[in-house]
Amino acid sequence: MSTTRIHVGTTANPLDPVEALEFCSAPGHGAVDLFIGRVRDINQGKAVRGVTYDLHEALCRNVFQELAEETAAQWGDEITLCLIHRFGRLDIGEASVVAAASSRHRDEAFRACRQLVEEMKHRAPIWKKEHYVDGDSEW
Repeated sequence: MSTTRIHVGTTANPLDPVEALEFCSAPGHGAVDLFIGRVRDINQGKAVRGVTYDLHEALCRNVFQELAEETAAQWGDEITLCLIHRFGRLDIGEASVVAAASSRHRDEAFRACRQLVEEMKHRAPIWKKEHYVDGDSEW
C-alpha cells in the first residue's frame, strides 16, 4: 500500500521552509532533505538588485504534481514530497523555491529532493527576469 504524500504549490507570498519540513514530517522517516533556492546578488558577472518570477499557476502546479509522482515512483512509495515556487518581485536573499523530501533513509531523501528541483528547472513553465543594479533588466 502506497503512503506517498505530496504537496505542491505556487504563491505570491514569502516562502516558509518550516511549513515544508512540517509537511514532510512522518514518524517512520529518519531523513528529511530541504532545498531552498534564494535570489543571489550577481548573475553572469552583473550586480542584481532583484528578480521577477512569472509563471502559469495551474499549469505549473500540474507539472509539479507530475514531477512529484514521478519522483515518488522512482524513490519509493513511502516518500513524502513538497515543492513550492514563489512568483512576483523578489529581493536579494528571498526564497524563490522550497523543495523537501522525507523517507526512511537519507539516500532516498537526498536524491528525491534533488530530482524534484532539477526536473522543475527543466520542465516547469517559470520565467525569471533579472533586475540589475545598473537599471537594466532581462528575462
